[in-house]
Amino acid sequence: MNKKILSLLMATALMATCLVGCGSKASDETSTATETEVTEETTETADEAIPETPAEAVDIKVAALKGPTAMGMVKLMDDSDKSDTATNHYTFTISAAPDEITPQIIQGNVDIAAVPANLASVLYNKTEGQVQVLAINTLGVLYIVENGETVKSVDDLKGKTIYASGKGATPEYALNYMLSSYGINPQKDVTIEYKAEHAECVSALLNDDNGVAMLPQPFATTALMQNENMRLAIDMTTEWENIANANDSNTTLVTGVVVARKAFVDEHPEAVKLFMEQYEASTKYTNDNIEDASALIENYDIIKAAVAQKAIPYCNITFISGDDMKEKLGGYLDELFNQNPEAVGGQVPADEFYYIEK
Repeated sequence: MNKKILSLLMATALMATCLVGCGSKASDETSTATETEVTEETTETADEAIPETPAEAVDIKVAALKGPTAMGMVKLMDDSDKSDTATNHYTFTISAAPDEITPQIIQGNVDIAAVPANLASVLYNKTEGQVQVLAINTLGVLYIVENGETVKSVDDLKGKTIYASGKGATPEYALNYMLSSYGINPQKDVTIEYKAEHAECVSALLNDDNGVAMLPQPFATTALMQNENMRLAIDMTTEWENIANANDSNTTLVTGVVVARKAFVDEHPEAVKLFMEQYEASTKYTNDNIEDASALIENYDIIKAAVAQKAIPYCNITFISGDDMKEKLGGYLDELFNQNPEAVGGQVPADEFYYIEK
C-alpha cells in the first residue's frame, strides 16, 4: 500500500479401490450380482478408510479495541492461550484507539481486526477494496444518561443541553439521526456540547441539573456506578431500530465490526471460516457467562471485572454475518453517507466489501 494511502488513514481470514470377484461357470447371473455387491462394498470401505487432507495450520494476527469490541473476543483469547484453537494460531493485540490499528492493517501487520463500523468502510475505500468486513460484532452502545428523572422519551430532550464526545464521528451522526427523526433540530432545539473525553461529559453532567450526556458503554455504566442518581434514560439503539422499522427498514445502529485483509481471506479461506466459528462462540460465551467472561475481561486488561459484569447486558455484543450483516451494516453506512460522505470514506462500499461465505 503506498504512503499516500497510509498518511490519509493516519489522519482519521482418493483414491477409491475396486475389487472384482471371480466368476463361477455355474451361474453367470450370480457371478455378475456378486461382483457388483463386492465392488460397491469394498469401494465404500476404501472411501471410509482414506483420511481427509489435514487442515492447514495458520498463524493469525488479530487486533481489537478496549471496550465491547474486545469484550466479545476474550473466550477466544483464553482458548488461544491454552492452545485450544485447532489449526488457527492467534496472536492478539488490544489497542486504546482506532488509529493505532489502522496502519497495522494497511501495512499487513494485522490479518483480522475489530474496528468501528465506519472505519471499516473508510479502509475499504482507501485501500481500493483490499479490506473485507466479516461480521458485525457490536450493535449500538450509546445511551442518553440523565442525572435525574425528567427524560422519559426522545421528545423530552428538546431544550436540553446534551454533553457528548465523538464530534465528527459515529456518535455525532447517531445523535443527529435520532433527534431529527423525532422532529428535533440538532442546531436549534437542543444545545450539544462536545467534549474531548467521556469523563468530561460525566463531570459536566454532575454540575448541570438540566443536562444529559450521551455516553457509550462501558463508560455509561461507570458513570452510574459513581453516582446513584444517574440512570440510563434512552437506549439509542432501540430508538434507531424503532425509526428504521417505521420506515420498513431492517437497519440498526452499528458500533463495531470485524474486518480482514482481502489477501488473507483469499489465501486462507478455511482459516477464516474456522475463525468465524470460534469468534461467534466467543461472543456467545461473553453474553451467556457474564461473571466468568468479566474475569477474563479484567485479566486481559480491557476493563475491570466489576464494571464488565454490569455493562455486558447493555453492550449489545453480537455476531451477525452473511446477508443479514450486509443489510444492517449497509443501511447504517447509507445513513452516515447521507450526513457526511467522508464518514464512510467518500462513498458507500460495493458488494465486494461484504464477506459472504460460499
